[in-house]
Amino acid sequence: MTDDAPEPPSGLRAMLPDLAPWRASRDFRRLWYAGLISNFGSFLTFVALPVQLKDLTGSAAAVGAIGAVELIPLLVFGLYGGALADAWDKRKLIVWTEAGQGLLSVALLLNALLPHPAVWPLYVVAALSSALVSVQRPALDSLWPRIVAHDHLPAAASLNSFRWTVGGVAGPALAGVVVAYAGLGWAYGADLLTFAVSVVLVVRIAASPASHEAAKPSLKAIAEGARYAWGRKELLGTYAVDLAAMFLAMPLALLPFLADELDADWSLGLMYASVPLGALLVSLVSGWTARIHRHGRMVVLAAALWGLAIAAAGIMSNVWLVLLFLTVAGGCDMVSGIFRGIMWNQTIPDELRGRLAGIELLSYSVGPTVGQVRAGGFASYWGVRTSVWSGGVLCAGAVGLLALCLPKLMTYDARTDRHAAQVRDQRAAAQV
Repeated sequence: MTDDAPEPPSGLRAMLPDLAPWRASRDFRRLWYAGLISNFGSFLTFVALPVQLKDLTGSAAAVGAIGAVELIPLLVFGLYGGALADAWDKRKLIVWTEAGQGLLSVALLLNALLPHPAVWPLYVVAALSSALVSVQRPALDSLWPRIVAHDHLPAAASLNSFRWTVGGVAGPALAGVVVAYAGLGWAYGADLLTFAVSVVLVVRIAASPASHEAAKPSLKAIAEGARYAWGRKELLGTYAVDLAAMFLAMPLALLPFLADELDADWSLGLMYASVPLGALLVSLVSGWTARIHRHGRMVVLAAALWGLAIAAAGIMSNVWLVLLFLTVAGGCDMVSGIFRGIMWNQTIPDELRGRLAGIELLSYSVGPTVGQVRAGGFASYWGVRTSVWSGGVLCAGAVGLLALCLPKLMTYDARTDRHAAQVRDQRAAAQV
């Protein structure tokens, strides 16, 4: 925060989300609306696709295999997508990848309408969707710091988290009803419509060409970004903690089977909605995050609590307690995500932002993707609930070990960190 920045509000108002980025940037508002709408539709498919696979195969391993087919596109296009984001116009990348996602929704819709839907198109669409998201997310993540003032970045991180959680709560909850009573085709059709609306909004934001210092897309450019990340141990810690938490304690692929074991099929939509509901509750009172400066400690604490909450959800036999602990886990994950985003956006220079966003994408996407395979495999041998609670316990232990091994993550302070000061000065010089 700059010396001439206004004092943060106090009292109850200090707990509410800070709307300063919303008021100050028209492009922020448009991109925020576009993300809200497309995320809502994506969560419909997020629920519908594993449900369809479960209905067609009856196998937890088959559902978990979604993660396996998403992994290679994620690894390849996540890193290269980061290099593209630094070298190309970010808005164009977002528009074209959003349109491509809409075409994949068409494929899912057509397959669902067949008298006998095939299994293989579900895996093909999952792989192609992973590739498109891997190209889009670095462009999107590196665009926010360009359209939001530096001192507004913590508030923007909270508002973006709020946007995601609104779709995350409403989308799965509605998807459970739509899939059960209207059919899979309606879920896929609604997703297609949201992508179309999102494209219309994104094309109206200002162009965001490459920085003149940015390297052209190449393996050398990707390696440059990787070396920078490796040299920043506090950044490396945020990646490692999130990767461990999501790999070991992401139970979403098992929720259809967990609902069956609890004899509560009606609760499936609520289970999918519980994690984002917890995140939504945290984002509604996220004003307090602006007064925290030791972001690394918050990342570690929240990730460990996420694991413990998931473990509790796996142990409970009462469906309402399962829903409660999934909600608590979602809140913890949101806290971790907010502070990771603040660290990334306030300390990474613009010319490297896309490539580092590609690495970030791997850290928060590879974990859940491979974690689905882990969860499905464990469930096949030791049971669904054992897979869930053991993953949570392992997560808490792994996060604690990483905190010991990466002390710079625990000592990071935004007020004194030289990288934060350099980025702040860079932004100030660009505005002169």
